[in-house]
Amino acid sequence: MSYSIDDLKTLMARLRDPESGCPWDTRQSYKTIVPHTIEEAYEVADAIDREDYPHLEDELGDLLFQVIFYAQMGKEDSHFDFDSVVDNLVRKLVRRHPHVFPEGTLESRIDPDNRPSEADIKASWERIKAEERAANPEMSAGAGPSSRLDGIARTLPAMVRAEKLQRRAANHGFDWPEVEPVFDKLHEEIDELKKAWYDASSGDGPAEAVEDELGDLLFVCVNLARFMKVNPEQALNSTNHKFETRFRAIEEHLEREGRDLDGESLEALDAVWQAVKGVEKTRKR
Repeated sequence: MSYSIDDLKTLMARLRDPESGCPWDTRQSYKTIVPHTIEEAYEVADAIDREDYPHLEDELGDLLFQVIFYAQMGKEDSHFDFDSVVDNLVRKLVRRHPHVFPEGTLESRIDPDNRPSEADIKASWERIKAEERAANPEMSAGAGPSSRLDGIARTLPAMVRAEKLQRRAANHGFDWPEVEPVFDKLHEEIDELKKAWYDASSGDGPAEAVEDELGDLLFVCVNLARFMKVNPEQALNSTNHKFETRFRAIEEHLEREGRDLDGESLEALDAVWQAVKGVEKTRKR
């Protein structure tokens, strides 16, 4: 026997039943579930990064459960249900892909000989999303006058949101023409951060300026990644993994020699660090 999406919807309704359901599930709300949703999304990303596809299946199920959970609460509150979520999603994706569904129906197909270019597809995508934002002011991420930056969620991770803000602005001409000025801006922000740090350390400047200047520096780094077509979040995750791997190798090296990491000098630890890097380079050849 194989369960279906209808069985999952039935299970969720049972879990939320106020009389016979699960006490934990029945007391949850949209807001209390949010941290779990974010965690499950990251666990999906982690399984993909590790290429652990059997585990990915399990994590995708956990993420789907979050959708079902919200849909059940929406149904209870008469806001929406799972079927309306699916219907809205299909309509939106058909509308946003006229290069696949030319007549705006799921059944219509594009003539392969008249397929538009990728540049035209991208321009069409941005135009349609802009029309959607204009037709639905509530899609704005914040209060105040409408903006071309509306719809970029404030709850995104800061680095992800920075890239989205930059890309949206660039689509409207607010961008550097090439990468060289971005490097110049990077050096400028480093100098400003140094000055803010030394001023704050000597009492000649506010401590808040350090955070402000560091934020500017990180923002430029995201811009640089965008110009180089590198995903900054992925790049930092790769560096995190590299650092963790090397640090663990240092621990293992010292343990084999009967030494304690906490009792070693920085110079001794750096020597082991360089040795670990040397081993990495040898393996890559």
